[in-house]
Amino acid sequence: MIVESPAKAKKIGGFLGSDYEVRASMGHVRDLPEDASQIPEEFKKQPWARLGVNITQDFTPLYVVPPEKKKVVNELKTLLKGVDELILATDEDREGESIGWHLADLLQPKVPVKRMTFDEITKSAILKAIQNTRQLDTNLVEAQETRRILDRLYGYTLSPLLWKKIRRGLSAGRVQSVAVRVLVQRELERLAFVKGSYWDLKANLQTPKPESFAAQLVTVGGKKIAQGKDFDESTGRITEGVDVLLLAEEPAKALQARLKNATWKVTDLESRPQTRRPSPPFTTSTLQQEANRKLGMSARETMQTAQRLYEDGHITYMRTDSVSLSQEALTAARGRITSSYGQDYLSETPRQYSNRTKNAQEAHEAIRPAGTEMLTADEIGLGGREARLYDMIWKRTVASQMAEARLLFTTATITAEDAEFRATGRQVQFPGYFRAYVEGSDDPEAALESEEAALPQLEVGQTLNCAEVEALGHETKPPARYTEATLVRKLEAEGIGRPSTYASIISTIQDRGYVRKANNQLIPTFTALAVTRLLEQHFPQLVDLAFTAQMEQSLDDISNGQGSRLPYLQGFYNGKDGLEQQVKAREEGIDPRVACTIQLDKLSPAVRVGKFGPYLERSDNGETMTASLPDDISPADLSDQLAEELFHRKLQGPKSLGMHPETGLPIFVMNGPFGPYLQMGETVADGPKPKRVSVPKNMSPDSVEFETAVALLALPRQLGKHPEDGKVVNAGIGRFGPYVQHAGRYKSLGKDDDVLTITMDRAVELIKEIKGRAGATPLKELGEHPQGGGPVQIFEGRYGPYVKHGKTNATLPKEKDPLAVSLEEAVALLDAKAGAPKKATRGKKAAPTTAARKTPKAKAPKPPAEPKEPKEPKAPKFKKKKK
Repeated sequence: MIVESPAKAKKIGGFLGSDYEVRASMGHVRDLPEDASQIPEEFKKQPWARLGVNITQDFTPLYVVPPEKKKVVNELKTLLKGVDELILATDEDREGESIGWHLADLLQPKVPVKRMTFDEITKSAILKAIQNTRQLDTNLVEAQETRRILDRLYGYTLSPLLWKKIRRGLSAGRVQSVAVRVLVQRELERLAFVKGSYWDLKANLQTPKPESFAAQLVTVGGKKIAQGKDFDESTGRITEGVDVLLLAEEPAKALQARLKNATWKVTDLESRPQTRRPSPPFTTSTLQQEANRKLGMSARETMQTAQRLYEDGHITYMRTDSVSLSQEALTAARGRITSSYGQDYLSETPRQYSNRTKNAQEAHEAIRPAGTEMLTADEIGLGGREARLYDMIWKRTVASQMAEARLLFTTATITAEDAEFRATGRQVQFPGYFRAYVEGSDDPEAALESEEAALPQLEVGQTLNCAEVEALGHETKPPARYTEATLVRKLEAEGIGRPSTYASIISTIQDRGYVRKANNQLIPTFTALAVTRLLEQHFPQLVDLAFTAQMEQSLDDISNGQGSRLPYLQGFYNGKDGLEQQVKAREEGIDPRVACTIQLDKLSPAVRVGKFGPYLERSDNGETMTASLPDDISPADLSDQLAEELFHRKLQGPKSLGMHPETGLPIFVMNGPFGPYLQMGETVADGPKPKRVSVPKNMSPDSVEFETAVALLALPRQLGKHPEDGKVVNAGIGRFGPYVQHAGRYKSLGKDDDVLTITMDRAVELIKEIKGRAGATPLKELGEHPQGGGPVQIFEGRYGPYVKHGKTNATLPKEKDPLAVSLEEAVALLDAKAGAPKKATRGKKAAPTTAARKTPKAKAPKPPAEPKEPKEPKAPKFKKKKK
C-alpha cells in the first residue's frame, strides 16, 4: 500500500499488521521540469522545452523524476517484486488521484492495482476502505493534469514578460494574479476615499429604580440624522438623493444644550423574537477563515495543523467543500450533546446541510472529529495549536446538531422635544447551540451573537431621567483592507481557485513581494500595483474575476466527464486570441519605463518600481530628484506631505547629532529602505559595518535628541534574568520594531511600551503571551541524527519552516512541505548549512528520470508534496553555456 506521508504510513501500517507493507511516496514522485537542468538532453533543443509541455503535439506534458525522488521510486519498485497486490491509498481528492496515477504509470506493477480512499485514519475506516476499493478515476486525473498544464502555460508565458518590462524575478499566476488584483483594487479604493464628518447625540437615560441604558439620536424634527452609510466615499459628502439631516459640531452642541432640561418620555416599544440556526460543520474554506479570526492562524498554519490532526487520526480529511455529516458522525454528535448539555439542547431531528459550492471537492464529509465517540481535545490528550484547532472543529461539529438559539430584540423609542432617540436591547431567551459555539466576525467591533444587552423594564408613556447627553463627532472610515479570512471568503464567493489552494496562494503572493502582512491586514506593495496595472491594460481577460471563475468551471466539467482537456487547452493557448499570440502581439507596445511608473491620484510625484525597490521621482527646475520609499509605507497612505518629508530628508542628507561619548565616533540620523535609522560612525568601503539602529515609529527622526540616540545605539539592553528559568531577558529594536527577547524567542512591544524604559515585570508579561506559539514545539520529529546524535526536528519560524539539529538551523525550500521532509533530506540540508562534505553516492550517478507522454490521456502532474496546494508557476531559469 502506498500513501503520501511517513506519518500516515506508520498509522495505517499499525492497523493492518504484518500482511501489508505500507510505504510513503513523499507526495508526488514526478512533475513537469522545474528548470532547464531537469530537461532531458533529447528535448533541450525543442522550442517548447522551456515550458515542459509539448504545445505542438496535443499539449503533451514532459514528466521528470526529480533527483531527490529517485531513491523513493527505486525503493518502491524493489518492494513491488515481493507482493501480490498494489493498493494506491493516496488522498481522496483530485491531487490524490493524480499521485496514484503517476505511481501506477511510473512503477509499472505486474500485480493487480486497486485504488482505495478514506476520509479519516481510524482502524474501522481503514478496514472498511480496504474492502471497498475501485479503479483510478481518469476524469479526476485528466482535470488535475489540465490544471497543472494551464498554470504552467500561464506562468511561463507571462512571467518572462514581467521580467523584461518591470523587474527580474517577478511572476504571474492564473489565480495568484487575480488575488493580487483583488487586494490592489481595495487599496485603490482606500486611496480614492474621501472622509466625511458628522455629529450625533448619545443620551444616558435612567428609570425611576434607577436602571441606566443608552439611547442614540435618530431624528430631529422628523428628519433622519446622517450616519456613516449615508456618505459617498469618493466625495466625502452625503450621497446624492439621500434625504438626511447632516449635523455639524455647532448645531449638535446647540441641540445637546437644548435637550438637557427637556422631558424624556418612552413613546413606543417593539419586541420581536428571532431564532438563530447553527452554522454548518467546517469546510476547508470556513476552517481557514474562522482559524484566522479566532486563533490568529494564517491559512498556511491552519492547513499544516489540520494535516497533523488528520494524519494522527483525530479529524476527517481537511480538504473538502462538503458540509454534510455521515450517519456515524450524526449519532456521535447527538449522543455527546445529550450527555454534555442535556436533551433540551438537542435539535429535534438530525440536521443536514447542503453545499453552496457548484462542484464540491470529492471528499465525502465536512471536517469533523474522527471516530464514533466525539472525544474532546483533553480526552485525546492534545496540546498547543493542535488542541486549539481541534477544539474549534469539535465545537462547530457538535453545535451543528444542537437546538436553535432563541433571542428577543426590544426597541424603545424615546422622545425629547422634537428629537427622537432609539435604544435597542438584546436578550438570549434560550442559548441553544450558543452553549457550544458562536461564530466569529470579520468586524472586530461587532458584538458576538451570544452577547446580551437587555433593556430595563419600560412602558409606553413612562418618563425617564436624562443623566447626560453627549455630542459625538465621527469620521467615515475607508473600506477595510482584506485579511486572510476575508480574502478567502472573497475568492470563494467569486469562484476563484479552490479552497485547498488558498493557503499556498496567500503564501505565494507574500513570498513574491506582492503583499506584506501587517496587523493581520494584507497590504499590496507598489510592485503589485505596477504588475496589476500592466496586466489590466494589456491582458484584461487574464485577470478578470468572471473569466478566471469560468476557467475553474471548465476544469470542474473535465473532472465530471462533461468536458475535454485538449480543446480547452488549445482554445486557451493557441489561435489568434490565445495566450501565446496575445503576448507576442502586445510585447513590443509595452514601454518598460511606463510599466515601472505609477501615477497615484492625489499624489504629485510619480512612484517608480526599481531594481532595489520603489522610490519617488519628480522634476525640479529640469533636474530629476528621487527619494526611496520605506517598505512599511502603504500605497493608500502615501500623501504629498509624506512625499515632501522624504524628499526633504534626501536633500538634507545625514544629520549629525554629535560625537559618541565612549567611542568618539559621530552619530548620524539617516534614511533607508526600512525607514529612518541612527548610525554610529561613517560608512567606509571595505571597512567594518557601522552600528545602526532603527528610529522607533513613535519617534520623529527630526526630534531625536543626542542622549536618546546614545541610549538607542546601546541596544539591546539586558533587563535581567527571567524569574522562572534564570535566562537573560533583552530589549531591543529589530526590522519589525521594538521587542523583548528571551531564550531565543521574540515578542513585539505594545503601543504604550518604550524600549528604553520597559521593566522586567512588563517584559515577563509579554513573554507569557508567546508561549505555545509557532516555534515553541516542533512541527515534526524526524529521529536521531545518524552521525552527530540528538534529535532532528522541524520548526515553524518567523520566516517559514526550518530543520534544526543542535545549534544548526537550515531553512526548508519554499516549495517543500515541512511534513513531507525525510530524515535523509533534513540531514543533507543541515550538512550544507554547516559546510560539511556531502556523502558520495556509490557507483550511481544522480540523473533525472523522464517520462515523455505520447498520448494526452489521463495523466496528471506533480503538485508540491503534502499539503497538496498547487503552487503558482514561476518563470524558468536557464544557465548560460560556456563557449
